[in-house]
Amino acid sequence: MLLWIAIVIAVLWLLGLLGNIGGGFIHLLLVIAVVVLIFHFVRGRSRV
Repeated sequence: MLLWIAIVIAVLWLLGLLGNIGGGFIHLLLVIAVVVLIFHFVRGRSRV
């Protein structure tokens, strides 16, 4: 689930970056996507 959220946020970031809209909000989306991905991998490793 977290992986899908990160993918959606990254896609929205890419669309916003290509469309030159959103300003700092676009970069905030990228940071959130990276944090979600890191959290996903850390959480996934602890289950193994």
